[in-house]
Amino acid sequence: MPERPPFPGRPAQPPGPTYLQYSPDGQRLVVAGVGNFARSFRTGDNGEPDLLPETREETLAVASGNDYVILGCEDGTVCEYAVPSGDLKQILVRTTLPIRDIALSPDENWIAVSSDELEIKIVNRHDIEQITILRDHPKPIKHLTYDPTGKYLAASCTNGLLYIYAMTGSEPTLFRTIDGIIKRLETAEAATSRCVWHPDGRAFACATPTREIQVISVEDGAHQRIFSGAHNADITSLAWSPNGALLATASADDQLVIWETKTQDILKQFQYEKIINIAWQCQGENIFNWTTSQGELFIIPNFLKDEAHIKLLKGPQVRAPFFHDPLEDKAAAVNGRKPLVNGQGKRAGTPDSLDQLLGPEDEYDWIEDDDGAGYINENGKRPNGHLGPVNGHPVKRNKQELWQPQVHEPFQPGATPWRGNRKYLCLNLIGFVWTVDQDTHNTVTVEFYDREDYRDFHFTDSFLYDKACLNKNGTLFSCPAKDDQPAVMFYRPHETWTARPDSRISLPQGEEPICIALSDRYIVAVTNKNYVRVWTLFGTPVRMWRMKSCPAVTCAAWDDYVMTVGNGSVGADGCTQLMYSIDDVRRDENCQNEDVLALGTLPPDSEEEEVSLKTIFWSDAGDPCIYDSNGVLLTLMHWRTPGQAKWVPLLDTRLLDRLKDGKKEETYWPVAVAAERFHCIILKGGDKSPYFPRPLLTEFDFHIPVARPVEKGDEEDEETNAAAAVRLEEAFVRSSVLLGLVDDLVQGLGDRAGHSQKTEVMKRELDVDKILLQLLAVECREGDDRGMKALEIVGLLKDRSGKMLEAAAKVAGRWNRTVLEEKIRDYAERRLMGLEEE
Repeated sequence: MPERPPFPGRPAQPPGPTYLQYSPDGQRLVVAGVGNFARSFRTGDNGEPDLLPETREETLAVASGNDYVILGCEDGTVCEYAVPSGDLKQILVRTTLPIRDIALSPDENWIAVSSDELEIKIVNRHDIEQITILRDHPKPIKHLTYDPTGKYLAASCTNGLLYIYAMTGSEPTLFRTIDGIIKRLETAEAATSRCVWHPDGRAFACATPTREIQVISVEDGAHQRIFSGAHNADITSLAWSPNGALLATASADDQLVIWETKTQDILKQFQYEKIINIAWQCQGENIFNWTTSQGELFIIPNFLKDEAHIKLLKGPQVRAPFFHDPLEDKAAAVNGRKPLVNGQGKRAGTPDSLDQLLGPEDEYDWIEDDDGAGYINENGKRPNGHLGPVNGHPVKRNKQELWQPQVHEPFQPGATPWRGNRKYLCLNLIGFVWTVDQDTHNTVTVEFYDREDYRDFHFTDSFLYDKACLNKNGTLFSCPAKDDQPAVMFYRPHETWTARPDSRISLPQGEEPICIALSDRYIVAVTNKNYVRVWTLFGTPVRMWRMKSCPAVTCAAWDDYVMTVGNGSVGADGCTQLMYSIDDVRRDENCQNEDVLALGTLPPDSEEEEVSLKTIFWSDAGDPCIYDSNGVLLTLMHWRTPGQAKWVPLLDTRLLDRLKDGKKEETYWPVAVAAERFHCIILKGGDKSPYFPRPLLTEFDFHIPVARPVEKGDEEDEETNAAAAVRLEEAFVRSSVLLGLVDDLVQGLGDRAGHSQKTEVMKRELDVDKILLQLLAVECREGDDRGMKALEIVGLLKDRSGKMLEAAAKVAGRWNRTVLEEKIRDYAERRLMGLEEE
């Protein structure tokens, strides 16, 4: 049986849907509904409310400022009224169908309007001729809400999809579409599908068809924590407390529930009749409000009785309930220290800057004012009068002004960050490993692309593995230390002929892997002690050394080789330079020692602070590759020869043909380099990493950015000479790079190089020469004035037998370049005699 509220309801509107909203300063609560009037209730005043006597009938949406209110009505008008006088200030916009919702931007400059029409109108309050129309949704929008910063606008569509618009650019753009969360509801239904933003702005909550409340993080669209088990009917309204510590929900079965955000536990549960809209007093007072379908308004002071609940309501802001909060993960990564207020010490930015220079006040309780010099005051605190002006001596400047270098954070190649309760531990061409956080344990799944040779497996993970590697031989996992349990490495082969096939390796106390790698022969871990530890596949330690560049960033392994990356010296841009080393484990030799990882510079229009390393991996041919935040894929040539290594770009994804029209906005998640192609996952909609369901792999051919491509001429069937020359020049450089990689392999193997590998070198040399002959033909078509460049091209031919030089002379003769032909034959003769200049 429904309970009686502690205070009687106040008649605010005739029976019917009744809406309420607080003014930003929390001093007024505006209530409107089916009547041709609205009421403004003053906070803390039990007298009669101010009446807005001449509004339009059937108000269906309310937005409030401190001294005005905006009402959206069934007749299709959105009007602004002065408060408390109720004078009509302006008609902001009209629609042909009933208004369904309005949302006022946090800066109060823009009003978003939805109706039964198939569009959202964004209108400037100060200039109603400035209007933007959003049409990315195919059905009418039921609810609109701005996030607390005004960066995003969430639209709940009647087709069951959420449309998140980015509002920070010159024009609003569709940032993300989220399916599978809200219920399909018609615009006039009492149930809600509204996105209610958490006060920290990083996530929102909305009701699901299963009568639960799902939290969604806006940046990645991932499902976060869920509030469940309280409602047995459609949810009609939700509201976060001003500090985000509590969530209130109401449903059609007369249930009003107060939840704790951090734990998702039910704190209080009431049974009040016909609640359709709820609201907390927006300045943190212990006042709760709701309206009913009977037109009543309930204002309940001292709503929470329990001191612990009141403490939650009036405490500091609480973060949105994430499974794995990126803010907490980032803070924990900084040497295991807790984050400081404002990134520094207490009272940052105040005249008393001694806290930042020396530490917390509690550390100076031993100071006694025994000579009356004013070290402490009568309250036992240190005064700041003796410190002088804020901009005084340099030694007394705020520690925030001291410069600190930017350090590259560690990462595991092939792994994605947590999105909701799941993440990929590894993504490559063999398969993928992913884990799901089940609170008390994780569940790990390993799936393969080739199910004829490999069998998928799944297990319950009580160790909470957070890193993994996968290759054709087995799967490697690692987990951090927990309580008294040390960090563990776990290797599981795909095939076995023994009863106990797997192996576990425990690390010393206080040591954890920050990245791991797996080759055909070795297990590698780079730890938080900056040690590189190498074991055989079944746990026999074979090598261990300490990295020179630290803190460590990442590692990768192939065959006998291990590549490690760490932070080195600080560059001119204030960021640490990444340094890499390549070691031959079997021979205990160093191929490259602390060389600079070439990451390039930021483009002029970049919003990032620095170019970062996205991943490192070895190609299928055994060459190191990196992919940076500029979207450039590079490989390392001559890495087997100490001091001779150089990073060569293989592909700049920003120059792909698919992006030329400027209509596509997408980035690429690197997966592998194999078969002379770049394998990746296309990320759209603002995604920074792949998500579930498992995305498809895409491959791109290498295309070295040699020169700006030349567009084709008017002839559609034939390339211009300039375009052909650019195409062939790129093919020549690309083929030369690939030839160099194969030749390096053969030279490195020496006598161990097989016949097929040596044949591959000769074949690639022939391919390079064929490209040069085509390029020679292009130059000959241009005329005699290009003869010097044509002869220069002849000098690049690899063939030493003279066949290619003879072919080059015939090409010149075909185009009647007599002088060039003679010079080519003279060059060929000198080359055969060994007289050509090197």
